[in-house]
Amino acid sequence: MKKQRIFVALAGALSLASACSLSAQIVFEPKEGPGKGKNVVLLAGDDEYFSEEGIPLLARILAERHGFRSTVCFSTNPETGVINHSEKANIPGLEALRKADLMVVFTRFRALADGQMKEVVDYLDSGRPVIGLRTATHGFAYPKDSTSPYAKYSWNNKDAEFEGGFGRQILGETWIAHWGGHGKQATRGVLAPGAAKHPILKGIKDGDIFGPTDVYEVRLPQLEGCEPLVLGQVLASMDFSDAPAGPAEDPKTGKIVEKNNPMRPVAWTRTYKGAGGKEGRVFTTTMGGAMSGHKDWDSEGFRRLFVNAAYWCTGIESSISEKTNVEPVGSSAPFKRGANPQEALREALAN
Repeated sequence: MKKQRIFVALAGALSLASACSLSAQIVFEPKEGPGKGKNVVLLAGDDEYFSEEGIPLLARILAERHGFRSTVCFSTNPETGVINHSEKANIPGLEALRKADLMVVFTRFRALADGQMKEVVDYLDSGRPVIGLRTATHGFAYPKDSTSPYAKYSWNNKDAEFEGGFGRQILGETWIAHWGGHGKQATRGVLAPGAAKHPILKGIKDGDIFGPTDVYEVRLPQLEGCEPLVLGQVLASMDFSDAPAGPAEDPKTGKIVEKNNPMRPVAWTRTYKGAGGKEGRVFTTTMGGAMSGHKDWDSEGFRRLFVNAAYWCTGIESSISEKTNVEPVGSSAPFKRGANPQEALREALAN
C-alpha cells in the first residue's frame, strides 16, 4: 500500500509538471481561460511582506484559473540560487519581460544589477501595463553616489522630472509613511465614491477586501490621472470585525489625527507614458503583504481585485465575471526564503 501511494504521488507530480517549465524562473503554463495567449511576469523581491510566498500563489491562480502564462522571478542568492529576500541586486530571469504583456512588481528597496534593471526599464519604455503591489511604491533604491544609469528609479529620487522614481512616476505614489498603525491596525476596503462600476471592482463590494497590512500614507489629492478604486478604512486593531479607528493623538506631534477622515486610497488606476509615447495601464495597491502568519491574499476580495486588475491591464476587462474563480491552486508554502525555486516548484506541483 505504501509503495502504491508513493507511485500515485509521483505520477500526479509528473502529470502536473507538464503545466510548468523548470528554468531559471518558475513558469506556470496556462490552462484554458480568457487570458490564454497573454504572458504575465511577476517579480518577487521584498524583505518584509513575504512576496516569495504570495506571488507564486497569485501567479498560479492566473495560469490555472484564467489562462495567463505566468512567470515568477525571485530575489535569489547569486551563488547558491536559493530564494533570498535580502538579496538587493539579483532577480534573475527578467529577460522574460521581453515577451510580457503585463509586469507585476512586488519588490522593496532593490538596486538591481544594470543588466537586470535594463530589462525592467525597456519594458516600461515600451508602454506596456504594470501592476504594483504593496512595497512596489518603493520597489527600487540606489545609493546616492550610484553611477547606475537607472538610479533615477529610486523611490527617493529628488530630480523634478522624475521625482519619486518608479513609485511616483509609474505607479502614482512613492513611500511616505505608515498611515495605519504598523502591525497594530488592519485594513478594510471601502469602495471609493463613484468607482463601483469600474471593471476591476466587478463582484466586489464594501468590506470584501481585508488585510492585516496597514494603510500606507498617500498624498491627497493624488497625481493627476489617478483614479481611486478602494479606500483603506483603518481598523482599531487587527481583526476583521473591529470598528474603524477613531481620532487619536499622534505621539510625535501631540496633535489629534483622524486616520479615517479622509481615508487614504489603497488601490487605484492610472496611465503612464513610455519613452516611445505609448501609454500603459497601471493598477497599484498598497495591500498584498503578510505579517505574523496573516496574509492579505487570504482575503477572497483581495485575490479578486488582483485577478480583475490583470484582466483590465491586459485589455480583456469585458471577460471579467461577477464570480471570477479566485480560489488558490495547491499551496504556495514551498516558496519560502532559503528555498531552491526549482525544488519548491516540484513540491508545489505535488500539492
